[in-house]
Amino acid sequence: MEKLFKTIDEQLEILKGKGLIIEDEESAREILLRENYFFINGYRMILMNSYQDKTFVVGSTFRELYSIFLFDRYFRNILFKNLLIIENQLKSIISYQLSKKYGYRDKDYLNPKNFTTDKSKSRRVRDVIEKMKRQIRVNGYHHMATLHYMNNYGYIPLWVLVKVLSFGIVTELYLILKPEDQVAIADIFGVTTGYLENFLPILSNYRNLCAHEDIVYEHRSENTILDTPYHEKLEIPRMDDDYIYGKNDIFAVLIICKYLLRKDDFRMMMREVEYEIEKLDGAVDSIPINKILDRMGIPTNYMDLVNM
Repeated sequence: MEKLFKTIDEQLEILKGKGLIIEDEESAREILLRENYFFINGYRMILMNSYQDKTFVVGSTFRELYSIFLFDRYFRNILFKNLLIIENQLKSIISYQLSKKYGYRDKDYLNPKNFTTDKSKSRRVRDVIEKMKRQIRVNGYHHMATLHYMNNYGYIPLWVLVKVLSFGIVTELYLILKPEDQVAIADIFGVTTGYLENFLPILSNYRNLCAHEDIVYEHRSENTILDTPYHEKLEIPRMDDDYIYGKNDIFAVLIICKYLLRKDDFRMMMREVEYEIEKLDGAVDSIPINKILDRMGIPTNYMDLVNM
């Protein structure tokens, strides 16, 4: 069925028809015009009775719906800035380790001999090298940092190239390194190579969601993180022998940040998360905050993670 254009007044009538209380219609009109009905309406399910009965829980208000929308925006910003910290540190560490060992000219550090000899990964090695070479061709004369090196030296060192590489490409780069190089990088983060290999694709997924301002708070990634000691220490319940929180959800990302961020950075991030959750709890009355935490995959004792 074709989706037809709806005026803001028609949009409000749709929401009211599903049982949403509009306390201040003038304010709601302004918000819908500024924020987009489609985006705000994307948060409606948490306030609805069920996926089958798509009516709002009795007492649900437009103010609550907008509060959840804003919560996800603020939460996404907290997550994004900390994922950028991890991304920058990963790029810095990889570029330092590889440049030190293999050289700083792209013809040196992009030599296929520098990467895994696992024959099952040979195609992936070629693909990643080609992606990095393409970035040199595309960004070499367009990005200020790379332009300087191309004009003055004729090559781009890896510590500069990583500036224009996506988190996804850097993740792929780590996955094709020689085992000893993977260990050297993982050791700096204080984790095993198994953990780091497992963590990076999940972080890359959430980082892209944040960058494109998609809904983050209830997102589930295709990849799941390995069981960690934190799952057991927090006494996270299991279902069918799998932990119900902290596997492919927001809490999984917080656990990864616990491993990869410095202690002070992680503590600050969790304080900001706690503040936003408490603020949302004060803004939403029609459903309990625990229902929202459950949808996020966050256990109620999530702050215990800080001091573990």
